[in-house]
Amino acid sequence: MLKKFSLMVQGTTSDAGKSTLVAGLCRLLKRQGWSVAPFKSQNMALNSAVTADGGEIGRAQAVQAQACGIEPTVHMNPVLLKPNTDIGAQVIVQGKALADMDACAYHEYKPRVMGAVMESYRHLQAHYQAVIIEGAGSPAEINLRDRDIANMGFAEEADCPVIIIADIDKGGVFAHLYGTLALLSESEQNRVIGFVINRFRGDITLLQGGLDWLEQTTGKPVLGVLPYLHGLYLEQEDAIAVQQGERGKFRVVVPCFPRISNHTDFDVLRLHPDVDLIMVPPNQQLPPADLIILPGSKSVQGDLRFLREQGWDNAINRHLRFGGKLIGICGGYQMLGDMLHDPLGLEGEAGSMPGLGLLPISTTLAPEKQLRRVTGTLTLEGETVPVIGYEIHAGVTEIPSGYTQPLQLNDGQQTAEDGFCSADNLILGSYLHGLFDEPAACNALLRWAGLSIDTAPDMQQLREDGINRLADCLADHLNMDKLFSLLEQWESDRTR
Repeated sequence: MLKKFSLMVQGTTSDAGKSTLVAGLCRLLKRQGWSVAPFKSQNMALNSAVTADGGEIGRAQAVQAQACGIEPTVHMNPVLLKPNTDIGAQVIVQGKALADMDACAYHEYKPRVMGAVMESYRHLQAHYQAVIIEGAGSPAEINLRDRDIANMGFAEEADCPVIIIADIDKGGVFAHLYGTLALLSESEQNRVIGFVINRFRGDITLLQGGLDWLEQTTGKPVLGVLPYLHGLYLEQEDAIAVQQGERGKFRVVVPCFPRISNHTDFDVLRLHPDVDLIMVPPNQQLPPADLIILPGSKSVQGDLRFLREQGWDNAINRHLRFGGKLIGICGGYQMLGDMLHDPLGLEGEAGSMPGLGLLPISTTLAPEKQLRRVTGTLTLEGETVPVIGYEIHAGVTEIPSGYTQPLQLNDGQQTAEDGFCSADNLILGSYLHGLFDEPAACNALLRWAGLSIDTAPDMQQLREDGINRLADCLADHLNMDKLFSLLEQWESDRTR
C-alpha cells in the first residue's frame, strides 16, 4: 500500500497544461485524504506571489497550494527567475532576491543552486505524504539539457517518476509525445510512466487508433484524455490573457509594457460582467476609455521610456483633460510621480529620469525588495472598504508631508499608509497588488471611476470553482487506479 510518493508532471511544450494538471491532482488527492504539496524547482515568470513569511514564489505554485488547502511557502518554488531584459533576469532563491544574471551566468550558476532546490524538495517530502512536481517548458530542449534543474535533471537527482502531458488543441499531439520521449536518454525514458493528452474536443472514438499506436510504439500507457474546459478560470503563470467573455460598456484600458508584472491584478476586471477590459499591446494606440490603469513593471525606467516612445503619455494626458480616471499600481504608481531615481543602477545605468509628473511624489530604487502580504482599508470619496493583497517592490516613494494616504495596510506586525490620490480626484496610485480582488474594493474603485453598478465578481470563489472543476475533470477522465498502480510498481522496483 502506497504511503508516500512524489510524481513529476512534465510537458511537451510550454502551456501544455502542466500547471493546471498539478493543481487538479493536488485538489483530487486532498479530497482523497492525502496531505499533499506542490513543487516547481525553477519558474520563470513575472507573475509572482508573496508567502506568509515574506518570500516570493511563482503565482502558479500559490494557486496549487490553495488546491492543497495549505499556505504557500518558499520551498514550493525555490528558484524564481524574473526577466528584466531579453537575456537577463533577477534570480530569486528560496524567496529572496539573490542577484541579476544574464543567461550564460545563470547557466554556470545552476549546479550551485541545485543544493537549495533539493533542500526545499526534501523539506516538502518530510512534511507531506505526496509531492506533485511541475516541470518547466519541455524536457526535450537539447540546448538546455546540460545542468538542467527544472525537468529531467531534477527528476534524475530526486529519482521520481514522470508523466508527460501534451496539448492536442495545438495539433501534432502524437509527434509531440513520441518525439519528446525519443529525445530523452534511456534512464530518463525509463522514469516516464505514462502520458496525458490535454484539451481534447470531439468524438474520442476517432482518437482511439492514435492512442493504441502510441501505447504500442512507446510501451507507455495513456493515463487520460482530458477535455477542453471552456471558460476555466485559473490565474496565468505568465502569459497575458487577451480574451474576455461577455463585454460590458465600461471600458478599462491597460497598456502592456515589455516587462509588465503581476497582470493577474486585472483578472477581476476581465471577468467583470459590466467591464470591457482592453489590454493594449505594443504599437497600438490607447483607445478611448473610462479608466486607464498603468500596471506593475519589472523594469520601471525602461518601461516608462517605452510608454513615451509609444506616445501613450500623450494619450494619458488627453484622457485626463477630458475627465477620465487613471490608476497606477506598483511600477505604474512610480511612473506617475515627478522623478525616478536609481542611484545604484539597479535597473541599468545609475541616474535619474523624470516621471510623468502627474503626482507630487518621487521614488528611489533600493536594493532591498519589500515583500508583504497585507489586509487593510481603502478610503475613497468618504467611503471606506476592505482590501486584501500583497506588495512586491524595490522602490521607496516620498509623499508630501501632511498628506493623508488613501490606504491603511497591515502585514500582521504593523500598519502603514499607502498610495496617493490627486487633488482633482482623477488619479490614484498604490503599491498594492490585488487592489481590485476584494469585491467591495473593486466596486468602490469602479464607482470612483464612473461605473454605478456594483457587480464585481468574487475572485476567491472563482479560484475555488476553477480548482474544483479541474479536480472533477480528473476524477472523470484520468485513470487514477492505473496511476496508483504504476506508482506502487515504481516504489516496489526502488526497494528491491
